[in-house]
Amino acid sequence: MSHPLFHLDSSRKESLQFQIREQISQAILEGHLPRDVALPSSRKLARELNVARNTVMLAYEQLLEDGFLIARERSGYFINPEILKGRADTPVRLNDIEADSLDWDERLAFKPSEQRAIEKPGDWHQYDYPFLYGQLDPEFFPTQHWRECSRDSMSVPSIRSWSVDHLNNDDPLLIEQIHQRLLPRRGVWASPEEILITVGTQQALWVSCMLLLKQGQRFAMENPGYVDMYNIASTFTDDIQLLPIDDKGMQPLESLKDCRLVYVTPSHQSPTTITLPLERRRQLLDMAETGNFLIIEDDYESESNYADNPTPALKSLDRHKRVIYVGSLSKTLAPGLRLGYMVAHPTLIREARALRRLMLRHPPTNNQRAVGLFIARGYHDSLINQMHQVMQRRFLLMRDAIQRHLPMMSTPATYGGSCFWMHGPKSLNAHRLAALAREQSILIEVGDLHFFCDRDSHRHYFRLGFSAIPESRIEAGILKLAALVPLAMEEAPSVADAETEAPETDATKTDAPETQAQPLPPQPALPTPHGASRRQRAS
Repeated sequence: MSHPLFHLDSSRKESLQFQIREQISQAILEGHLPRDVALPSSRKLARELNVARNTVMLAYEQLLEDGFLIARERSGYFINPEILKGRADTPVRLNDIEADSLDWDERLAFKPSEQRAIEKPGDWHQYDYPFLYGQLDPEFFPTQHWRECSRDSMSVPSIRSWSVDHLNNDDPLLIEQIHQRLLPRRGVWASPEEILITVGTQQALWVSCMLLLKQGQRFAMENPGYVDMYNIASTFTDDIQLLPIDDKGMQPLESLKDCRLVYVTPSHQSPTTITLPLERRRQLLDMAETGNFLIIEDDYESESNYADNPTPALKSLDRHKRVIYVGSLSKTLAPGLRLGYMVAHPTLIREARALRRLMLRHPPTNNQRAVGLFIARGYHDSLINQMHQVMQRRFLLMRDAIQRHLPMMSTPATYGGSCFWMHGPKSLNAHRLAALAREQSILIEVGDLHFFCDRDSHRHYFRLGFSAIPESRIEAGILKLAALVPLAMEEAPSVADAETEAPETDATKTDAPETQAQPLPPQPALPTPHGASRRQRAS
């Protein structure tokens, strides 16, 4: 064996012992070491790698314990032939047909990569002013508490509990905590058999549509709305009704009575952040009864209301179990955790559990146990309270900065959420503004992605999130962004244009499906911190 096969890197966070073990095991599995020749002695390899002999001896002992090596008395360490058993040899090529000659366009039944999708730069944290929605400031993450719960989920009794094959069942501790702690906060009372853990809310939405929708059945959702909900629904039906948004959220139209399934984000409408008032929630439930349709309630950001108590969940008003409630554990703890849950009639949950089994059995139970411990010990409640205080301060800073530096913009009245939905002059090109902003280390999100008809007429919308940006940078970021707005205009607005583009009054409002933009409201007395089808069937 030639010693240059191994190279240690002192700049890596892993120990030298780990690097030696890693490189020897990879060399064995990849066939780079002869099976019948002894590895160098620990003394020789330590001298060649310029490390302590004990470091090499510990790496060899670990490889011996893991079955990569065997020790022969007075001969040294050799590759264990058992470790390579069952590995297929390189097959003999019978022909020289190129894989690229396959007609993949003809073979693929579905191309989800061609759908419009929300994209966020992976290096967003390197920007000075990341006004992104859906990303959390790393300072929010409760590192110490999460480490404690993760460590305890790795105790011997816990491992014996979650490491066995659970078939399609979830961790009982997490189900208990959702049942007893999370759902009651939203006024939802459900039995454990009505709860299913999912890989984020995304899987809950997919499973619901796959079980309840088929071609020819009408699906209804908000416009503007959550783009991936549109993508999921369009996988199962071409008949998608788009419901317009006004200053009270989604408008429950009479045509809903012809629907099979309706999707709504009542707590903070995505993307406008408007909260659906109680009277509309009751109206929607009454229409579900008379029209015999089901409702998916995506209750994201339900806790971030900075003016008063959150409006009760739609599910809490549901007397006939027509609402499929979808919640997320990732939004408050960490987006990368990918844990959510759905609450629905036991019959639907039973079928959803069976469908989930076909897809992935169940979300990893070790993660479920760690989250269950996190909630049971009160750390989740504490995190929610801390985030509420921090996000309230950021909300006020953002609102005030927008009023000072972007007075030409209008946004629906809102007192919660983690972003502002911006409605610029019609001559504003938000795509151009986003490109200019990125050059100045500012990240914003264009808004026309969330409109599902006539996107070109909505190019002046964009979204500003405040969950990922430190408080100290909000004012400066909005000021820098405001300086770029004139450069992003497709044409210089005249006085007449400005009057035309002013927010509509009650006398000038129309029934168009576009969001009715409202000027920023007067500052509220906040607590002190501690429809169309896919063929455009619109109404």
